[in-house]
Amino acid sequence: MALGIAWGLYILRATFWLMWFRGGAGNTTLSILDPGYDMTYVDALVGMIRSLVDGFVAGAFVAWLCNRFQKVFYKSETAAIN
Repeated sequence: MALGIAWGLYILRATFWLMWFRGGAGNTTLSILDPGYDMTYVDALVGMIRSLVDGFVAGAFVAWLCNRFQKVFYKSETAAIN
């Protein structure tokens, strides 16, 4: 969940920064991450929600992988001790 919140807030902050300091015109790197992304306040909120979900899924996958590797490592370590 933390990765989802962090990624969502990052996208929101990046969108606002680009809108305020660059005028929000033209193609940006954010549109590469999310096709159809425009520099508007509504799209900033929609992008934040989509990024929150993407970050949550990615974080859950990484946590699942870590747990699987930890189980494999723990199993092999206890077998060597006994």
